Amino acid sequence: MSNATVIKTTDLPQAFLEVHPHNLYLYCKAYAANLRANTAQTKNRSAVSGGGKKPFAQKGGGRARQGSIRAPHFRGGGVVFGPTTDRNYTQKVNKKQKRLALMHALAEKAANEKLFVVDSVAIESGKTKDAKAFVDGFGQRDLLVVKEMIDEKTFLAFRNLQESYLIEENELNGYLAAAYHAIVMEKAVWDKLIKES
Repeated sequence: MSNATVIKTTDLPQAFLEVHPHNLYLYCKAYAANLRANTAQTKNRSAVSGGGKKPFAQKGGGRARQGSIRAPHFRGGGVVFGPTTDRNYTQKVNKKQKRLALMHALAEKAANEKLFVVDSVAIESGKTKDAKAFVDGFGQRDLLVVKEMIDEKTFLAFRNLQESYLIEENELNGYLAAAYHAIVMEKAVWDKLIKES
């Protein structure tokens, strides 16, 4: 885009360049873990149906004693140590680490010249074709578009585009910044990020 400014490494504050990459790894790992639905559930020997009756007499048959045909070593028996919904996959991320992860993700984009700043991201017409023309103007595989406040027309224009994702500034995080090929953000958002770093 002709009116877009490409942010380079030299444009970043020193704090962005000093962040260790491990912060981004830990944040992305926690982000993905927190998205887990945790719906896997197996039945143990007490939950499977059947097996109420002792299969054969305790003594006299010459075989090992068995109390239920639904024990784990029988076909149709319960599962031992299988997944249950009791398990909690949630991982905690400190505010500072969350900020550092975003800083490193943005520094990586700047190093590859994939970080763009524009005065405004507004599609007044609300037409998807105008939003597509905006996205195509950057010539990137996919685009994370960060707007200070999303208005209805711009939301309608972007919502059906697969190669771009429109978010507000408070939704921006290290995972999204790393996941997309390039980032376009409004100047107001960029100025606020630099001020807070």
